[in-house]
Amino acid sequence: MSAVCAPRTRRLLRLVAPRLTAAMLRNYSLDVSAAPLLRTQGYVDGRWVSAASVFPVLDPATGQEIARVSDCGPAEAKQAVDAAYKAFESWKRSTAKERSVLLRKWFDLMTLHKEDLAKLITFECGKPMKESLGEITYSASFLEWFSEEARRVYGDIVPSPVRDRKIFLLKQPVGVASIITPWNFPSAMITRKVGAALAAGCTVVVKPAEDTPLSALALAELAEQAGIPAGVFNVVPCSREKTPAVGQVLCTDPLVGKISFTGSTATGKVLLKMAADTVKKVSMELGGHAPFIVFDSADVDRAVAGAMASKFRNSGQTCVCSNRFLVQSGIYERFVDKLGQAMDAELRLGHGSDPQTTQGPLINSRAADKSNYGVCGCSGAAAGVGRRVPGSDGAARREASPRFLRGTDSAGGRQHRHVVYEGGDVRAAGSRHQVRDRARGSGRG
Repeated sequence: MSAVCAPRTRRLLRLVAPRLTAAMLRNYSLDVSAAPLLRTQGYVDGRWVSAASVFPVLDPATGQEIARVSDCGPAEAKQAVDAAYKAFESWKRSTAKERSVLLRKWFDLMTLHKEDLAKLITFECGKPMKESLGEITYSASFLEWFSEEARRVYGDIVPSPVRDRKIFLLKQPVGVASIITPWNFPSAMITRKVGAALAAGCTVVVKPAEDTPLSALALAELAEQAGIPAGVFNVVPCSREKTPAVGQVLCTDPLVGKISFTGSTATGKVLLKMAADTVKKVSMELGGHAPFIVFDSADVDRAVAGAMASKFRNSGQTCVCSNRFLVQSGIYERFVDKLGQAMDAELRLGHGSDPQTTQGPLINSRAADKSNYGVCGCSGAAAGVGRRVPGSDGAARREASPRFLRGTDSAGGRQHRHVVYEGGDVRAAGSRHQVRDRARGSGRG
């Protein structure tokens, strides 16, 4: 049986690219004043509305405030639901062609303003401009797709078991849809949900993530320019503090017929509980666990290329980015060395406005704190991460930080003795082919 090495992802990054942390300390700035699609009010019933207070939107690369946005509360959320319900009565009666034409105009406007929209994503989300432009293309494609699918909402005729009856199947819109979206794709997650809803004849109320409301409000501006009727598309931005109250309105109001949410599993459970009392239809895209597994038989170059593509999209902040690596010990050293080389050659940290940047910042201080817990929680003795030191059995092994798990080859026979790293100390495990981590339980390779 062959051993499996299971480094935590952040430990692996610290091991293979210790110089990256210094690059993160560089300061960058980006001027938002010239953004033509920058809007800072809520959008309800075809009007831009202010709230009693505002909340700041920060550039995650610098921590500087780039805008102050209306902090909508339960009252504004209720107004948006009422407006959407009122608009639904006429929108559901519009023809498929009429809805198709409007969605196509919206798509055309997104394409026309893709540079401005991408700039907003870089402002508030931190993505490099190349990734932001890619998201806008991706985002607009949903409107294009559903503009065409709007014309194909077909019913059906089913053979009846009774001679004097015919069975017709008709597809009808469910009503007002509450759309609650994450920050990591602030444009695409909205159009993916909204495009389908509007094509079917539903109206929507969008609650964007508090970190990234500017992209949602820019989409509202373009929707208005495209001729989307008042009340069909509404946006209620709010701060983190007001999110629970706004979410409760969007999930419990009896006028809402559907909830669509992308985000954490914990939040999804809360929303499902709130939706249960009125038995709303729900669509949940929750969480994400993405181990990257490399076996001894793998092509190392292709494995490294796959790891680079999988791990570093949006600085590792998507639901399908690898969050841990499981590497079989026979290929471990080659994989780590080549991954380190690829990271040194391909990754450049900085502000997303810099054309050379490939890795932007983490979204906010909470995300940074989580990474600091994983990366900077090493003891002072762990500063030598990545050095090769002699083992007690004479075999060379790589010194590791706390809870960094790997197998070591003994001298001469490719036997594997595993160790538990705890508090920076290295201790031999009780048996061969066993890896134990006190933070993650135990397992066998």
